[in-house]
Amino acid sequence: MDYETLKNCFVGVFKHYKADTYKTFVIHKLRDDSEEFIKFLKQNIKNKEWHISFNGLGFDAQVTHKILKYHKEWEGMDAEGKTEEIYAFAQDAIKRSNNREFQEFPEWNMSIKQIDVFKLNHWDNMAKRSSLKWIEYTMDWDNILDMPIHHESEITTQKELDTIIEYCINDVDATHEIYNRSKDLIALRLNLTEQYNINLVSASEPRISKELFSYYLSKELNIPKRDLKNLRTFRKSIKLEKIILPYIDFVTPEFNTLLERFQSVELDPQNIKGAFKHFVIYNGVKTHFGLGGAHGAAKPGIYESDEDNIIMSSDVTSFYPMLAIKNGWSPAHLPSKQFCTLYQWFFDERKKIPKSNPMNYVYKIILNSTYGLSNDKNSFLYDPEFTMRITINGQLTLMMLYEMIMEAIPNAIPLLQNTEGIETIIPKQYKDKYIEVCERWERLTDFNLEHDEYKKLILADVNNYIAINTDGKAKCKGRFEFKNLALHKNKSKLVIPKAIYEYFVNDILPEDYIETNKNILDYCIGSKTNSGWQVVADSLEEGVFKQENLQKINRYYISDNGVKLIKRNKNDGREIQLEAGKWIQTVFNKIEEQNNWEDYNINKKYYLMAIEKEINNILNVNSNQLSLF
Repeated sequence: MDYETLKNCFVGVFKHYKADTYKTFVIHKLRDDSEEFIKFLKQNIKNKEWHISFNGLGFDAQVTHKILKYHKEWEGMDAEGKTEEIYAFAQDAIKRSNNREFQEFPEWNMSIKQIDVFKLNHWDNMAKRSSLKWIEYTMDWDNILDMPIHHESEITTQKELDTIIEYCINDVDATHEIYNRSKDLIALRLNLTEQYNINLVSASEPRISKELFSYYLSKELNIPKRDLKNLRTFRKSIKLEKIILPYIDFVTPEFNTLLERFQSVELDPQNIKGAFKHFVIYNGVKTHFGLGGAHGAAKPGIYESDEDNIIMSSDVTSFYPMLAIKNGWSPAHLPSKQFCTLYQWFFDERKKIPKSNPMNYVYKIILNSTYGLSNDKNSFLYDPEFTMRITINGQLTLMMLYEMIMEAIPNAIPLLQNTEGIETIIPKQYKDKYIEVCERWERLTDFNLEHDEYKKLILADVNNYIAINTDGKAKCKGRFEFKNLALHKNKSKLVIPKAIYEYFVNDILPEDYIETNKNILDYCIGSKTNSGWQVVADSLEEGVFKQENLQKINRYYISDNGVKLIKRNKNDGREIQLEAGKWIQTVFNKIEEQNNWEDYNINKKYYLMAIEKEINNILNVNSNQLSLF
């Protein structure tokens, strides 16, 4: 379902989740369906039917329940009076949301149950923040056009009404598609809701973790959940020297200097971000350290196993949870024994359950989210010192492993060091020695390592690489990801990572791959613009210069002809080209399929140059030194 609330017009569209049947309600002077609409909502309540929406808990459901509460006052009121009231309801919900205030109707107090695909996918989180239009773009939706009529406009014609209805139906269909893609997530939440008697139907993963951890911990501690959820540990300062594990020890001056730097730090918990930065150059590799984690990588290149050398990959099993469990750490306001026992129980239970069982995923959520919640002031797990214990000791223990391997194995070459593991080239004859060093580290730390061997590592930097293990399975990271991308992620120019993959993995030249990829959406680019900027399309038609204002989210591709897309600052008039230089774009917010591929007028040179740049970066040459194409 979806609502459009304008100053003198209301449109509500409902679609049955198992069929393509729609109910459309309009309240306007040209058509007043208010009585039928109220009957429909009451029928929903009577039949215990659910409303499925995008951000319904924060908007549509608020409007629904305002209408249910106040519609009796509509008697004798004309359509314009009703739409004025609904518009006021809508603006109030938006204002509360923008001000981060509680909405008038909490979920528990709603007479119509809700499934909010925006909430359950955690698209309200700053790191994943996504509008329906953005998700429509990432789903390759046919029509991502904004409604062309502003909500403050006076609607006077049937044509305008039809436009609003058509737009609303498009968004309902998109919400239906998100629902279909989220069915497993919804089924899991419905089962958890029934099992624990906690409404988790629209819950994000962190909220599931918070609710279930508190459910079990309140039983373990015999503390009411309400009281448990009010607990926090606030600190004036955190001295890192006091929280570093006593067995942390290094033999090289580079890492001893790192340890001393960490030991000298006293943190203000209110200003942790960016409060510590350091790097170590060791064996020719620069590794960066902060308060969140370590990351380092060898020079870009192609690294391969051969007759004499192998690439070893070693990751710590459930590293962050195990740091707490093995060392008996907990947020200071929670007894460490019960906390760690429960944390260990989640880990053990997950191991017993096959990955196909949804509860395996639930336990994974709890294990992974608990650390993050310790740095969230809205969580009963909040204790920033607990967070620092995990991240600082995680870096240092992993660097101990890194140093131990480098010092023990002649001619070892470090490739990657990141939050949970390391990748290293070692002479094949030293594989047993490598495992022996790892086992010594496991005994010292009480952690477990999981090992893999790579056949090839195509490395751009620590966050962007393609790793191919000895079974031929490829792992693409960062810019090189193109399969099963999360819907909130930017899927722009997928033709580029696909071509790079084909080049490095299957020896297919980019120009040959480009000739075979005839999916126009792989060439498309998504652009988000915030409210302080306006995107304009500049064009020259028959000698006349034209400008057209575009919407906040746009889909386009680089073409041989078209328009120039520019972001213009609404305050100072600054202009930024979406694609700097000579490149021209075709706006593709509504897909228009061409009979002939050539009719799209794709500028192949743009995409080939981007592919060449990435490949040349990995091959360690400048673009003017190597021309692949």
